[in-house]
Amino acid sequence: MSAEGMDETEQTGAPSHHRAVLAVEVTALPEDQRPEPGPIAVLPQPSQRFVDAVESAGGTVEPLSERTRGVVWLSNTQAADFPAVLHAHPDIGWVQLPWAGVDAFADVLATEDRPGLIWTSAKGAYAQPVAEHALVLSLALLRVIPKRVRARSWATEQEGRSLYGLDVVIVGAGGIALELMRLLEPLGVRVTIVRRTASPVEGAVRTVTADRLSEVLPSADLVVVAAALTGGTRHLFGADKFAAMKDTAYLVNIARGGLVDTDALLEALRSGTIAGAGIDVTDPEPLPDGHPLWDEPNVIITPHQADTPEMTAPLLAERIRLNVHAFLDDGRFVGVVDPSAGY
Repeated sequence: MSAEGMDETEQTGAPSHHRAVLAVEVTALPEDQRPEPGPIAVLPQPSQRFVDAVESAGGTVEPLSERTRGVVWLSNTQAADFPAVLHAHPDIGWVQLPWAGVDAFADVLATEDRPGLIWTSAKGAYAQPVAEHALVLSLALLRVIPKRVRARSWATEQEGRSLYGLDVVIVGAGGIALELMRLLEPLGVRVTIVRRTASPVEGAVRTVTADRLSEVLPSADLVVVAAALTGGTRHLFGADKFAAMKDTAYLVNIARGGLVDTDALLEALRSGTIAGAGIDVTDPEPLPDGHPLWDEPNVIITPHQADTPEMTAPLLAERIRLNVHAFLDDGRFVGVVDPSAGY
């Protein structure tokens, strides 16, 4: 979710009851690697909530000029406009992006990164509402809610499964995965984490690398996709991965639509290769009217609203506040992006 469309939250002033969930400990950059502090531009259009966040941390908000040293970029749909800003202002040393995932800025990161430029995102900031949504989709699928909400007569066949004690595979080990594990803990599930490295994740019964995904799918009752979309993870779930899953297993995707091959998902649903899917993200997105996924009876589709502006605005404001403090003072940037890795 980007910062666009957050005016509703600004008007209501709704407080946030969420907190960020970070997968990586925040450490201070060495002093010789910190960007030069200075005025900050909030672009492409300033929003008062986020201007206030900058100023509350001691920052000075000014229009873009040769004095600008930091940029808070609030739009994901105008990523193509950003390179011109960096070209015209080579002294910019810190950029805050609005999303947890930075795939919308992949081309910008690949072409515009330079030594000394620090990129930060909202990674981890929106983990709690997104993990909550993943849990909602999971429970709804297991309890055959898609069928129930369409029913027009009293069902006599007993259907539905409990999430208690099931095998859950979570693809990704970021804030969403960690928060989802916390939510699942009272249910006694057995969690397998799939990630880039084999470093164990506390609370998971096993942690495996992404190249072993097919090995852990056959035992999974529920598979939750919570990974970053990069060149290496696009269509991570294709026909081969669905074939490895049980026909009673469900897929939940609250990350990015491009992680799943939509045609392969549709075929897996139609053939009964998997039991159903809950998706908050699609490829293409928005999912067009008339797309056959809309007609699949065992699918729940939500329109990329696992984190709404009401939820994300306070969280992004807090991330901005923390990173402005890092920019001006202690170098403890939160959500640092590795341009080469793509997240």
